[in-house]
Amino acid sequence: METATALRSSFSTCIIRPSNRTDFGRSRNGSIAFASVLNKQGFPSFSHPRVGLRSVSSQSQKRRSAIRASSSFDSTGPTAPIAPLQLESPIGQFLSQILISHPHLVPAAVEQQLDQLQTDRDAEKQNEEPSTASTDLVLYRRIAEVKANERKKALEEILYALVVQKFMDANVSLIPAVTPSPPTWPSQDDKLELLHSPEALEMIQNHLALILGNRVGDSTSVAEISKLRVGQVYAASVMYGYFLKRVDQRFQLEKTTKILPEGLDKEKSNVQQHASGDERVPQTHPEVTSWSELPNSGPSLKSSRLRNYVMSFDAESLQRYATIRSKEAVSIIEKHTEALFGRPEIVITPEGKVDSSKDEVIKISFGGLRRLVLEAVTFGSFLWDVESYVDSRYHFVAS
Repeated sequence: METATALRSSFSTCIIRPSNRTDFGRSRNGSIAFASVLNKQGFPSFSHPRVGLRSVSSQSQKRRSAIRASSSFDSTGPTAPIAPLQLESPIGQFLSQILISHPHLVPAAVEQQLDQLQTDRDAEKQNEEPSTASTDLVLYRRIAEVKANERKKALEEILYALVVQKFMDANVSLIPAVTPSPPTWPSQDDKLELLHSPEALEMIQNHLALILGNRVGDSTSVAEISKLRVGQVYAASVMYGYFLKRVDQRFQLEKTTKILPEGLDKEKSNVQQHASGDERVPQTHPEVTSWSELPNSGPSLKSSRLRNYVMSFDAESLQRYATIRSKEAVSIIEKHTEALFGRPEIVITPEGKVDSSKDEVIKISFGGLRRLVLEAVTFGSFLWDVESYVDSRYHFVAS
C-alpha cells in the first residue's frame, strides 16, 4: 500500500525529486554525468536498470561519424548536425550516411542490420565452449564478451537512428548542443504537439505547467538557469514521455474496444484527491524554484481522462509501466542528454555535499524551456515506439 501511495504521489505531480544521497552517482570511470541522476532514487516513478557510462578515447572520438544534414556525400564544407549525438559503431556510421542521403530507406537498412545481428547471435550460441579450464576458455569468454558489447552498442545506435528518423519524418529538427548564450531555435511547438494524442497532450500540458509554473505562458523572458538542472529536467521529461506513450497506447486500445473503466470523466480525479491530502507531495516543483518565482501554492493540474485512467492502476501495474524496459534505452537517454548539455563538473566535498560552484549557468527563454521539454517528451515517446519495433525483430527487452 505504501508503494502504491508513493508511486501515485510522484506521478500526480510529475516531480523530479532530488535524492537524499549527495554523490549523484558516479559512472564507472569516476566521472559524474547527467545520466547518473537517472540511476538514483531521485526519480522514483521512473525506475530503470542500472547502467554506467563508457568513456571514449580521444582517438576513437576522431573516428566518430556525426549525423549531419546534407544532400550529398561531398566534403565541400561543414554542415549542420541533425542530431547532437554522434554514432561510433560501423552500423551506426552506416545508418548515419543513410540518414544523410536517403532517410526513407532507414527502416529497410535497419531490417538488414538486425537480421545480421540475429545471425551473429545465433552462430555464437551454437559454438561450444572449450571443454577444458584453460587459457582457451578464458580467451573464448573474453571474445564472446567483446562481441556482445559490440552488438549492444550497435543496437543502441540503431534505436537512436530510428528516433532521429521519426523526427525527420515529422519535419522537426532536433535541438543542437546547448550553449551558454541564449539559443535561437525555430518554434516547432505546434508540430511537436500534433505528434501526441489529445489525451496525452493534456498530460503534457500539466507537465509543462509543473516545470514552468506561472511562466508557462511567457515565451520571451530570458532567465539564467543552471545547466545541470536543465539537463536533469530534460532527461526526466524523456523518461516521462516514454512512460506516457506506454500507458497511452493501452488507453487508446481500451478506448477503441470500449472497455475503459467507468468514471474517468469525473471533475476531481483520484490523483487530485490524493495529491491534496498527502503531505509528502511538495507544493512546488523542485526544479521550477531554481529559475522562477512562484507563489507558495502549487500549480493547478487539470483533470484528464488519461490521468484518471493511470491512477486506476494497482501498484504493481504502475511500477511496471513506469520502468524503462531495456538498458539500451536507458543508455540512449544518458548519451543523448550528455550530447546536448555536456558532462557537468560536480565536486563532492569532504562533508558529502555537492559543490556546484563550477556548475555552468546558461541563458534561455521560457519559450526555449518549453521547446526543450516538448522535444524531450516526444523523444521518449519515439523511443518507446522504436524499442518495441526493434524488439519484435531482434529480441533484447527483458521479459
